[in-house]
Amino acid sequence: MAGGQERVLRRRIKSVQSTRKITKAMELIAASQIARAQARIAANRPYRAGMARIILETAKGDSTAAAKMLGTPETVRNVVLLVIVGDRGLSGAYNSSVLRAAERLVDELHAKGVGVSVIAVGKKAIGYFRFRGVPVAHSFQGFSDKPTFSDARAVADTAAAPFVEGEADQVLLISMRFRSAASQEVETRQLLPLPRPEVEAEAAKEPKAEGYTEFEPEAEELLKELAPKALESEVFTALLEGSASFHTSQQRAMAAATDNADELVRSLSRVMNRARQDSITTEIMEIVGGAEALRQEKEHA
Repeated sequence: MAGGQERVLRRRIKSVQSTRKITKAMELIAASQIARAQARIAANRPYRAGMARIILETAKGDSTAAAKMLGTPETVRNVVLLVIVGDRGLSGAYNSSVLRAAERLVDELHAKGVGVSVIAVGKKAIGYFRFRGVPVAHSFQGFSDKPTFSDARAVADTAAAPFVEGEADQVLLISMRFRSAASQEVETRQLLPLPRPEVEAEAAKEPKAEGYTEFEPEAEELLKELAPKALESEVFTALLEGSASFHTSQQRAMAAATDNADELVRSLSRVMNRARQDSITTEIMEIVGGAEALRQEKEHA
């Protein structure tokens, strides 16, 4: 009985050790991808900040046109909801946190009588919404790990089309915001109409330059031209931050899984050693008992 238990425990330990090798490899791969993802985010910041400054200057040149293109719509009847998650799992709460937030927002908008058209980016989002019976108007997958600007342009064009055609009043984005390697949070933000540039507060602190700005074409036309570019930039930023957040979450999840595997191996090893000791003790007692029985037979003979 003890020998059979020992064989079972050996097989379990070997299985756990094999799993540990996989989780450790995935942890190292994810860790190597984090630095690359952070570098891409840093490289994208100057373009995004420059785009925000251009929009801000253009908005100052024509406040009437800015009121049409920037800000929050007063009446919202239909919303395009862009949800960005990963194509793969094994990343802790990364996918589930974003998807649960998106589901809650869909329910809230429906409760207000607002129509919602969902655009899902990431294989996990497609499966999640399909399982819960939430219609997905458009879906993208296959580039969540290493998104390119052409991927962002395709997603942005799809999200902007209903807004441009007047079928939607607002385009919202739900994704994971990458603050640092230790901090990521689910964020919901407006993409269209364009929000007020975040550089406005910083620009107010800077010394005002002398002179004036001339626009060619007019500010209103320029804003119309800049809006798609700004949208592409925001979507690309969200994809990059989503990629960095995914790798960070996966690295933490796989590190925890590796630690759990180590602990399980130690626990199973203790149980196996105890079973082996019990087996040895039983065998010794059987030998001693047999010897004692032979001795008694000789004495009676």
